[in-house]
Amino acid sequence: MRPRSKTLTGQELEIMKVVWEREQATVRDVYEVLLKRRKVAYTTVMTMMKILEQKGFLRKSQEDRAYLYRPAQPKRQVIGVMVRDFINRVFNGSAEPLLVHLVEEHHLSPKDLEEIARLRKKEGRS
Repeated sequence: MRPRSKTLTGQELEIMKVVWEREQATVRDVYEVLLKRRKVAYTTVMTMMKILEQKGFLRKSQEDRAYLYRPAQPKRQVIGVMVRDFINRVFNGSAEPLLVHLVEEHHLSPKDLEEIARLRKKEGRS
């Protein structure tokens, strides 16, 4: 058996975004949101949500005749783990090349760069 992944696949992240936004959702709720974006089977959404529960990203409780899913981890925490994993895999653990890439390829505005500098100064004082 594969070790439990600490990060989300693209499909899992798409589902988690819906649940985080709503704070709680049934399989049907998530299915209807995803269906507006692309063709997806209800059973696929149900299976993915069960997997997310098994991986520790969702919790479910019985509500009437349906299960109600809630996030088991805050969005900020999950995204933080995913970003750290990406930096470790792609940039050997250094965030600096990522920032250089963002500045060079995505043309960050002076306002964006000022905000990054402000956050770095704030982090340095903590």
